[in-house]
Amino acid sequence: MLPFRSEIRNSPTQPTIKIFLSDTSLEDKIKNHLQHFKEIEAIEVCDGMARNRACESITVFLKDDADINKMKTSIDSSLWWYFEEDLVD
Repeated sequence: MLPFRSEIRNSPTQPTIKIFLSDTSLEDKIKNHLQHFKEIEAIEVCDGMARNRACESITVFLKDDADINKMKTSIDSSLWWYFEEDLVD
């Protein structure tokens, strides 16, 4: 099982990136890990229900001038690095 997956979500107000973790206990650590990206405006951890399914995810809101495709690639690379380092320790 992969440690995470991410998706671009196009909302009417602002495009976002959703990150779904296989271990939801890491949500706060991952949120803190992502804080170093200057293109990120806000990060929310969602623990409720949405559309009849679990919504345990991290939502990344980007600044208006950020390229969402480049940011998804950068976030994915950063998370792969994070999980590889975590597995080595």
